[in-house]
Amino acid sequence: MNRTKPTKAPKPARSAQPTKALKSVRPAKGQCVGYIRVSTLDQREDRQLEGVRVDRRFVDHVSGKDVKRPQLTAMLSFVREGDTVVCHSMDRLGRNLDDLRKLVFGLTERGIRVEFRKENLIFTGEDSPMANLLLSVMGAIAEFERQLIRERQREGIELAKKRGVYKGRPRTLGAEIVASLVQRLELGEKPSTLAREFGISRMTLHRYRTKVSGEEAKIEEKKRR
Repeated sequence: MNRTKPTKAPKPARSAQPTKALKSVRPAKGQCVGYIRVSTLDQREDRQLEGVRVDRRFVDHVSGKDVKRPQLTAMLSFVREGDTVVCHSMDRLGRNLDDLRKLVFGLTERGIRVEFRKENLIFTGEDSPMANLLLSVMGAIAEFERQLIRERQREGIELAKKRGVYKGRPRTLGAEIVASLVQRLELGEKPSTLAREFGISRMTLHRYRTKVSGEEAKIEEKKRR
């Protein structure tokens, strides 16, 4: 008589858990601090952390290669253990890979979380070696992208020079000149006339006006508090 082994009931298949993207979580203690860097007055600083609620915001109007970033220095002095620093992307915080690593590790060693929205990454100081490797890789990619953009800009400028259509970098106006320009607009002078006088486009003129109006609104709001 042949003895047959009892068959075991098959185990239910394990469903694969989807990889969840890192979500921004407000710190249980401490403040959420935003750092923004825009290269020129024309760039919209509010787009970098759009939809992110922060307790304090620091904004630098400097290029990525500029060593002097006063608002970054102020932010580093302001944050405390338990705070979270939020940036739009890695290239907004660090000038290069070494600078990025130094800033991130310096903050996390103080018990401060660092979050990058574009890359969807959060660093806490308790990260695995793989997370630290990812920081280096993503930082290197960001640095490579910056160099690639600069190279394309140089090639475009050289091509434009050969064609005789290169007009140079758009003119940037100082804060006092911008204030005077906007005041003349408010008094009724034509935008096209002012744009020709100051050597800027009407779009740039509109951006200056919007920026000044926004700053005035913030001042009025602070006075009401």
